[in-house]
Amino acid sequence: MATKKIPTTADIYLEVGGVRVAVVQSYKVTTTRNSKAIYAFGQEEPVATIRGQGQYKLELTRIYATDEAIRDGISFMDLDNFSLVVCKPDRNIIYSGCQWSQLQESAEVGGNVMEKITIEAAKRTETARG
Repeated sequence: MATKKIPTTADIYLEVGGVRVAVVQSYKVTTTRNSKAIYAFGQEEPVATIRGQGQYKLELTRIYATDEAIRDGISFMDLDNFSLVVCKPDRNIIYSGCQWSQLQESAEVGGNVMEKITIEAAKRTETARG
């Protein structure tokens, strides 16, 4: 029987250009999707509904910059077109094309911790883990 790995902070991280720049303590995702009703001429009830594209809003809590990112002078304010990777025991979930919409900083002097970031992702994909 294979043992399942318990997720850790290192299992949720931000990456830019394939490079891990920060680890995330926790996340919450809200997915919304609009649909459009299609009506036939003379019908009061819709004959079909067209599914819209999903929109992903994520709230990340306690984001720690990696040592390499700190050496490179990372600024959470400058993050653009990044990805959030969530490693689950059987698959990875990747939210890509991310842009932040709100930052909340609460750290001691010299600290590189962002308390909360709200981001919007353009795409969500899943890949199986071996």
